[in-house]
Amino acid sequence: MNSEIVVDVKQAEISIALLEDKSLVELNKEKTDVSFAVGDIYLGRVKKVMPGLNAAFVDVGYEKDAFIHYFDLGFNFRAINSFVQKIKENKQKTNGIPKINKEDELVKEGSISDVLTTGQNILVQLTKEPISTKGPRLTAEISIAGRYLVLVPFAEKISVSKKIKSSEERNRLRQLLLSVKPKNFGVIVRTVAEGKKVAELDSELRVLTKRWEDTVQKMQKSEAPTLLLNEMGRAVSILRDVFSADFESIYINDKETYEEIRDYVTLISPEQQNIVKLYEDAEIPIFDHFNITKQLKSSFGKFVSLKSGAYLIIEHTEALHVIDVNSGNRTKSTNDQETNALEVNLSAATEIARQLRLRDMGGIIVVDFIDLHLSANRQILFDKMQECMNPDRAKHKILPVSKIGLMQITRQRVRPEMHIDTSESCPTCFGKNIMQPSILFVDKLENKTEYLVNQLKVKKFTLYVHPYVYAFINKGFFSLKCRWKFKYSFGIRVVPMQEYAFLQYKFVDNAKNEIDLREETEIEPETE
Repeated sequence: MNSEIVVDVKQAEISIALLEDKSLVELNKEKTDVSFAVGDIYLGRVKKVMPGLNAAFVDVGYEKDAFIHYFDLGFNFRAINSFVQKIKENKQKTNGIPKINKEDELVKEGSISDVLTTGQNILVQLTKEPISTKGPRLTAEISIAGRYLVLVPFAEKISVSKKIKSSEERNRLRQLLLSVKPKNFGVIVRTVAEGKKVAELDSELRVLTKRWEDTVQKMQKSEAPTLLLNEMGRAVSILRDVFSADFESIYINDKETYEEIRDYVTLISPEQQNIVKLYEDAEIPIFDHFNITKQLKSSFGKFVSLKSGAYLIIEHTEALHVIDVNSGNRTKSTNDQETNALEVNLSAATEIARQLRLRDMGGIIVVDFIDLHLSANRQILFDKMQECMNPDRAKHKILPVSKIGLMQITRQRVRPEMHIDTSESCPTCFGKNIMQPSILFVDKLENKTEYLVNQLKVKKFTLYVHPYVYAFINKGFFSLKCRWKFKYSFGIRVVPMQEYAFLQYKFVDNAKNEIDLREETEIEPETE
């Protein structure tokens, strides 16, 4: 399987698309000023202790207090808490970790009121981003993730990924880490560390240790609530988790982000540094070039069509997601209803697994498959669903198909579900059912171009339009675009945008600022 990452960097947002064999399987969107991401480490302040819930609410700077349960404090919380207090009192060296005594471990059946008090400083890490009306979810078991290793302060244990099956390799890695691991640090060895040399592991371990030391130094100078360690940029953090030898290309349309990702790939896999490529085509947006925009339009929304003619209906609620599988207008020469139902269900299973990753749907998912009467066919469908879900990095559990065709899936939920509105509102009438003749649309664009050049004296600008309008403007040997260039300015650029509605357009100056040339009748009325 060939994998590619496409990174679209815009002024206010960065989008990262993961393609497998040219098919879009994951999409991440993040505002450039985003905060409170999974993995961030904070110095928080306990706002309220709730003995009835055996939990506490912690102020980490978000509008809603974050939540931490007693079980999320970890066995070594007393040692961590003592360390934090000494750091704040300037009694502890900034690069040291106190010795961990066995008697300091928390008991499993303890009460949160025994270890936390209102106003207390606490070192925490985000495990779940704010979702809907809920604040962030926290843990006090701090870890700093790298490509090959995860550093765990206040621990001594070395754990090796269970996906490394060879006992000989597991022992080799454990012995290597024992020889280079700093005292009072634990280490989790990730699957991709299999076969790596001690120099590579030691190099990353030093980097992770340095990040921890920087965190401690910042904690000593800061007052709660404050961010101590920011998780890597979303593009780099996703790359860290999914990167493999199967990657063919990583395309980025922003030079600064390109250099950041190239430096990271050079660090973790020097032989693959050339797969990082800067996309420099100014005419076609990067997502349009790689057919991602079209896939987004067809993959999001309530109805999702399958190639066989069948389709899915996806409904969302606060508590769960429901997916209904329908055969649609699919026809087969065979009259065997059971065989047809199995084929539709198997193709639906492939698409459902993709949809769960693409939309990042978490919590409980109930799938209503077409009824299968034979238990052997239900087992085939269950095995197919497990196979399709194997590449999913989120923790999940799949229950067998019931006799009435229902399958239950639980999937880890750490971020808000990805939602993209695929419906298009009319950019001309805004639902008023009154619009100018569409045949005059290009004339209107020319009038605005003339006004922009002759009245506003803007000589260089870009006009973004729907691909069909773009094709019409570029039609012929001496196209409309050529005539506009000769008549008004050679600084005119016309760019197609697949995400635009048919008569939607936008003028942008050389500094990438939108030029508002909409007429009064085009402005969407305010709703009361």
